[in-house]
Amino acid sequence: MPLSAESRETILFATRHWLTRAVIGLNLCPFAKSVHVKNQIRYTISEATDMEGVLMDLETELQTLIDADPASIDTTLLVIPHALADFLNYNDCLFFANRMLKQMGLEGELQIASFHPQYQFEGSEPDDIENYTNRAPYPILHLLREASIERAVEAFPDAADIYERNQETMQRLGREGWRKWMTEPSED
Repeated sequence: MPLSAESRETILFATRHWLTRAVIGLNLCPFAKSVHVKNQIRYTISEATDMEGVLMDLETELQTLIDADPASIDTTLLVIPHALADFLNYNDCLFFANRMLKQMGLEGELQIASFHPQYQFEGSEPDDIENYTNRAPYPILHLLREASIERAVEAFPDAADIYERNQETMQRLGREGWRKWMTEPSED
C-alpha cells in the first residue's frame, strides 16, 4: 500500500530535521550546508519492504542523479522507512548497493554513504556515542557525486580530520546532550 501524504510528510520532516540539526547543526559534514541552502538535495522515500525493492529503488535513483544537472540535483537521500531496520541487513544491502554502482559503470562518478538508526562503526560497542555521527531516523543511502566531493575537499583542506573532529564533538555532547540537541527545533 502506498504511503499516505501524511506519512510521507512525517518521514521527510524527520529526515530534514536530522539533516539540519545533526549533520549541518553540529557541522558533522561541512559540505552539507551548501547543497541544502541551494536546494540541491533530492529526498526520495523508498516504499520498499525488502532488500530487493530497495535495490530497485536505488538503481532508479542512481540513474536519476547521474542524468540530472548537478546545479539542480547534486546529491540524493534515499530514505528507507519500511525495510532494513536491522543494521546487519542494512550492511548486506550496502554491499549489494556498491556492487550495483560498479555494475552500472558509475564507480568514480557517484558514491554511496550510509546512515542508519542503529549505525555502528566496526570495533565499537552499540551504545558508543561516536556511532551517532552516522545515526539517522531511518535507514538512508546517501548518493553523492564524486566531483562535488572533490570540490568540497579542495575548499576544506582539513577534510581528513572530519572523522576525528566528529568523534570529539559527539564525546563532548554525550548521549543526553545528543538527545536534547535533537529534540530542539530546526532553525530553517
